[in-house]
Amino acid sequence: MANTSTRTLRLLSLLQTHRYWPGAELADRLAVSVRTLRRDIDRLRELGYPVEAQRGVDGGYQLAAGAALPPLVIDDDEAVALALGLHTAAEGAVEGIAESSVRVLAKVVQVMPTRLRRRVEALRAMTVPAGWGTPAPTGVDPGVLTTLALTCRDSEQLRFVYTPADGRRTDRHVEPHRLVRLERRWYLVAYDLTRQDWRSFRVDRLTVPQGTGAPFRPRTLPAADAAEFVRAGIGNLPRPYRVAALVDAPAATVRERIGRWATVEEVDAEHCRVRMTTDSLDWPALALGALGTEFRVLEPAELVDRLRDWAARFDRAVRADSQPRG
Repeated sequence: MANTSTRTLRLLSLLQTHRYWPGAELADRLAVSVRTLRRDIDRLRELGYPVEAQRGVDGGYQLAAGAALPPLVIDDDEAVALALGLHTAAEGAVEGIAESSVRVLAKVVQVMPTRLRRRVEALRAMTVPAGWGTPAPTGVDPGVLTTLALTCRDSEQLRFVYTPADGRRTDRHVEPHRLVRLERRWYLVAYDLTRQDWRSFRVDRLTVPQGTGAPFRPRTLPAADAAEFVRAGIGNLPRPYRVAALVDAPAATVRERIGRWATVEEVDAEHCRVRMTTDSLDWPALALGALGTEFRVLEPAELVDRLRDWAARFDRAVRADSQPRG
């Protein structure tokens, strides 16, 4: 039997990851008697965790919402994900919470064991955020990301299996350079040793990455940075929409806000032309609307239709909000 402190933490972890536990099953998981389980539940309550009990033959336990936030028990991958999410928020991706995110991030990193802190720092240092506050996709394994980040940071050759859009699996041997977040996806920028050229790889199509232990001397990337390299590669792919809009704002102002993923051309001191290619019209609509200035869509006609649809829905929302509530 584990000691009381270890067992209590294990109990808390189980309660946090499962909505409801039958008492007998929970006691079996902890390898204790039902009586000992009840004592452990009481100990959690004393520490401020609101554990609800259902009595009877089929009785059990569940963790309820409390009046204050007690400490949480999270596993390694969850700790890394939490720290990276806080770091993104601290960079100002979400308005109004940057300062709080910095404070929480400092607390989390301070108590992290060295092995986890190394993973977080590698991901932070080796990631180039190329999107406009765009979150990483949920389908990417954090273990894969940290493996890639560590090999990038340590200049260690990497092997993995890659499956592109045509479905043909290939073994790759590369010198990893940087991770890039762009358009809701993760990309690995690396020098392909077999093809003797630079490549970008979608991380969600990459499996079983393994560092080889072989060091390498970093090469010069043929682009301003890794994000620019990925954008150039994506720009060469066929896209269904080419967007152009005339914006009533100086080019420098528009570049500062959305220039990382759009081309901004100066028309005169007070106007500019914005161009982008995309596989979705929602993102250009959001970006142009967020500029906070007048604009006119030059192409495509489908974007005008999309904006009309958004305008109608926003108008209905405003009208509904203005109705008196009974």
